[in-house]
Amino acid sequence: MESTVKVTGIWRSDAKSKVKIPLFTAGVSAGFPSPADDFVDRSLDLNEFLIKHPSATYFVRVEGTSMIGSGINTGDILIVDRALEPSDSSIVVAVLNGEFLVKRFRRDANGCRLMPENPKYQPIELKDDMQLEVWGVVTYVIHKV
Repeated sequence: MESTVKVTGIWRSDAKSKVKIPLFTAGVSAGFPSPADDFVDRSLDLNEFLIKHPSATYFVRVEGTSMIGSGINTGDILIVDRALEPSDSSIVVAVLNGEFLVKRFRRDANGCRLMPENPKYQPIELKDDMQLEVWGVVTYVIHKV
């Protein structure tokens, strides 16, 4: 049984590329669109919106089911910022004993744990003999609907 969400690919962010996408300022209806909503206010560059630290941001493809409760599914791409410090309850990409994984980081008076977001899986209690590096903090999840 698979025990964690694993990293299957890592790509560096290319914040130099600019792709402008139309941004509609009026609300988008789930029913029939109104002709009055047929205008674009400005363009949106997703790099500006999603990436705060371009030189420290990576895209990571993941596989596994231990984080489905937080909306992370097999095949999703995570936007990971290595410049951010993890806080209690951050979702992180971590390297534990040489293996990349994705979990929720928990820190309290009892120590640190890497928590799954699926009740089928157990938390990972971090002990002194474990080699842990918090590689980066997940800022966004991209997946198909």
